[in-house]
Formats: sequence, C-alpha cells, structure tokens
Amino acid sequence: MLSTTELLIASKWFGIATIGFFLLTTLGFILKWGFRFRLVGVTGFMGVLTAGLFGLSLGLFTRVEIPGSVPYTLVYDNGGTKTVIAVSPTITESELAATIEQAAGDLFSLGRLGGENQLTIRVRTIIHPEEGISEPLYLGEVKRSLSQREDENLDIKIFPETLAKLESYQSKNLES
Repeated sequence: MLSTTELLIASKWFGIATIGFFLLTTLGFILKWGFRFRLVGVTGFMGVLTAGLFGLSLGLFTRVEIPGSVPYTLVYDNGGTKTVIAVSPTITESELAATIEQAAGDLFSLGRLGGENQLTIRVRTIIHPEEGISEPLYLGEVKRSLSQREDENLDIKIFPETLAKLESYQSKNLES
C-alpha cells in the first residue's frame, strides 16, 4: 500500500496532468477539433482521479507496523465482533505476541456490527501430527474496543498449553 506522502505526490502529478488536459480541451474547442468532446470526458475523469488520490493522501488509512510480527491470513471475519487469523506453524512466542498486536490494529474498523463493543481476534495454526491428519491449534486471542482506534487496554491472551504443544511439534519436526 502506498504511503500518504506517495499518494500526495501522485495527486500532485495527476493535478498537473488534469490541468494539461484542460488546456488541451480548451485548445480543442478553439480549433474545433472533432474529438474535443472526448477530451471533456478525459479531463473530467482526470479530475475525479486527482480528487480521489488527494483524499487518500489525507491519511484516511493508518497502519502501524509492529516490529517482530509475521504475516497472517484472515480465515474468518463475520463483519462484527468475531475474527480468526491463521499463522505459520513455525511461529515463536515473541512473534505470536507481536502478530496478535498487529492484527488488533489492522482489523479495527468503526463500521463493524455487533451488540458487544469488543472485537475478538483468535489466532490459530494447523499442524500435521501424522500423515493425513490435520489438527488446528488456537494459540491465543485478543479483545479490543470497537469504538477507539488507539486502544490502550488490549486484552491479549496467549494459551501456554497449545503453545507448548506447538513447540513440541516444531522440535519433533526438526529432529526428523
């Protein structure tokens, strides 16, 4: 995703191009070119693109990067108060804590529905203890407010029993 600075630079160049197309359209009307009405459409569309890029450059999307977090996949999201993400089975406890915090920031939205005022994000991975058998492990969860973007009271829980099971699975696979 582009940063707000990059979007502002792009909107500046699109604005310059829009002015250029406006001048070309004006010249087309003065010289009675046959495609002058198409230039009106192009100029209008460029104006819409410029306004859209400028709106995005105002910082409508803020994303905080948590150091140590690893990529995750959104598995389930009901658009309300329940979400599940999946992580790699090679994740460590420190990476898990950082990833939970990253997901809590990424998945916040004021437009979520629900009677509760808390978003619950559960983190899971899938291990394969034997050939043809898949076992999901829920490693932790976080509960955060749905009304405050900067929630200082994140309720992060890491499940030590499933994390120990994952670590034994990881060490077993390293020996193999």
